[in-house]
Amino acid sequence: MGEKVAKVGVRREEGYLYFIDKQGDVSRAKMARGGKKGGRPVKVTRVGVKKAPTYLYYLDKQGDISRASMARGGKKRRKKPAKKKVARKGGKKMAKKRKAKKTKKKKAKSKKR
Repeated sequence: MGEKVAKVGVRREEGYLYFIDKQGDVSRAKMARGGKKGGRPVKVTRVGVKKAPTYLYYLDKQGDISRASMARGGKKRRKKPAKKKVARKGGKKMAKKRKAKKTKKKKAKSKKR
């Protein structure tokens, strides 16, 4: 899953969140509990790991810095269906009826003559 980058051997204390900061050092911050706010981050050890952009860096169970490749992309989204054209009231059916009425009137006029 992950590969070790640096052996540090940090001992964890309860109630703290341990992470690798921007400088590549191990830091910790007091976790927020029961309405109380968390604390500001404090450096635990200076390591200076150079971070690669496509990896997630974390402190593993042994207290060492490890990294895993980040999952990018996820599930592809479905394209939105094209909007249907809104036809005028009546549409083709009404046009056919109008045409049929006109032809009936013309036939009736020609019969009268």
